Amino acid sequence: MTPDEPSAPEAVSAEMRRAKAQAFTDHTTVGLVRTEADGRVTIACACGMELTNGPTWSLDEHIRLHRAEARFLALAAVAPVGIPRLVPWPVPGVDAQV
Repeated sequence: MTPDEPSAPEAVSAEMRRAKAQAFTDHTTVGLVRTEADGRVTIACACGMELTNGPTWSLDEHIRLHRAEARFLALAAVAPVGIPRLVPWPVPGVDAQV
């Protein structure tokens, strides 16, 4: 490619890879697992959310769901317009900038 030629547009996959990596960074657990007075266990996420177990789910399941939702929102936000989706976008009432 010569200096006079326009540069090729960046592949969408590069932007999606960056979004996925940023979601991973923004949604890592921080600190130590704490046991609450009522027996629940919690850990903080770098995004500020407290992740906890519940009556029918484990702390690990909450962490996995939280990270999966963060990846989904990050990838969906940068996906090309018109790409077929399982979930309508934008998701009503959800801020994709998590």
